[in-house]
Amino acid sequence: LSEFTTEQLGFIKALLKEASGLAANEGMDELEQILNADDYLKAKADDGAGFSSGNYHIAFLGKPAATGTWQLYFGGHHFAFANTYKDGKPVGASPSFRGVEPFTTFNQNGRDNAPMAQEQAAFAAMLAALSPEEAAKAKLSQSYTNIIAGPQQDNNFPAAREGVKAGDLSAEKQALIMAAVETYVRDAAPLGADAIMAKYLEELGETHVAFSGTPSAAAEGDYVRIDGPSVWIEFSVQPGRSIPGAHPHSVWRDRVADYGGNP
Repeated sequence: LSEFTTEQLGFIKALLKEASGLAANEGMDELEQILNADDYLKAKADDGAGFSSGNYHIAFLGKPAATGTWQLYFGGHHFAFANTYKDGKPVGASPSFRGVEPFTTFNQNGRDNAPMAQEQAAFAAMLAALSPEEAAKAKLSQSYTNIIAGPQQDNNFPAAREGVKAGDLSAEKQALIMAAVETYVRDAAPLGADAIMAKYLEELGETHVAFSGTPSAAAEGDYVRIDGPSVWIEFSVQPGRSIPGAHPHSVWRDRVADYGGNP
């Protein structure tokens, strides 16, 4: 982004707004906060010279057009999405990666920022609602220090789903799972997000929830997973890399529609 003029950056921002959700703390708002985090690290971290919102990239795969298939990519240090379009309609909004450092609220570029607080809160509410027996089923037998289906790890899914099955939970607990899923899907523009949410709701009964560490989804070493016939979400709280304190990495993938179903 640092290579563009101010006028060009305005066009890029307008394009990203069209491709993203516009709710508070979702979509474009979340993206801007994550970019602010890199500017914060540039100013505050001892090794911050390599961080900057200007280091993020935008790219196209194929030719943007009303017919045919093409992809809009935007990404950098702690954010990436790959939105795929076919004949003028969105057909995939994943893989989508996001992380942030610091994890706590910080002030940068004229605002308070906490871009992944809503994801953490949704996971904590989902896990807190489980009964002791359900939580025991959801607890993974091993710990995870990072996401396993992250960048350059396409199709790196476990052979079998682990955790507690959403179909065995009450309607209230199922709603909390969908609320957590929605914090990812609503990062996409409504036209595509509505269809994705409908698919995930239809498949909810076969979707599993699992975690390791604590159910707070806030402590170093905490890990949360939502794994369904299509949806795959991971959230991993890791040690601070550039400043003190834990920070999360997370990914949303779709087993069927990653890259718009074009492997």
